[in-house]
Amino acid sequence: MSKSIFLLRHGQTTFNAQQRLQGHCNSELTALGQNQASTIGASLSKKIGNINQWAVYSSPLGRALETAQIVCEQLDIDSDNIVTDERLKEFNLGDWETCFIPDLVKQNPKLLNHRDWYLSAPHCESYESVVNRVKDFLADNAVPDHVIVISHGLTGAVFRGVYAAMSYSETFEQDLPQNAYFLLADDKISRIQCEVTTVETV
Repeated sequence: MSKSIFLLRHGQTTFNAQQRLQGHCNSELTALGQNQASTIGASLSKKIGNINQWAVYSSPLGRALETAQIVCEQLDIDSDNIVTDERLKEFNLGDWETCFIPDLVKQNPKLLNHRDWYLSAPHCESYESVVNRVKDFLADNAVPDHVIVISHGLTGAVFRGVYAAMSYSETFEQDLPQNAYFLLADDKISRIQCEVTTVETV
């Protein structure tokens, strides 16, 4: 594949901090999440030579767009140039959206024994559906060859899995970082770790 893709997850959200599931619903970035987005944007600015060669694509969900806007500030890109793409949205987590993870574990103590436990949600979007979304995005000639993608934890894992032809189990063995991002290029995946300053709260 000829494309070069920087793949980011949105920064920490209020629901992330509260251990609540989001899926297609949304919550705003926390102060830490904003800092994560800013730090990744600053790191990207050092990795990218000619920024004019790069396009920014984002999930249309608010937390991803908020992250994309902060990243664009660091890259000196007009946020009006962000392209939203439905194919980059998070899994729809069905009946579990907005639920607290500890409550779900009380109902099923063995829930977290499986890395793909999210997909146990009643009426959850299927793995195959998200794989097809990602494959369609990667094969889309309208998407530029140099693109910064802001997506989500689970969809991002599937994105990397599809890119590297991982198995189902390999896909869900990956971590879902908010303090790192990935370069997908030349059929390889490189992880770029970012040191995010701790945000103190009072």
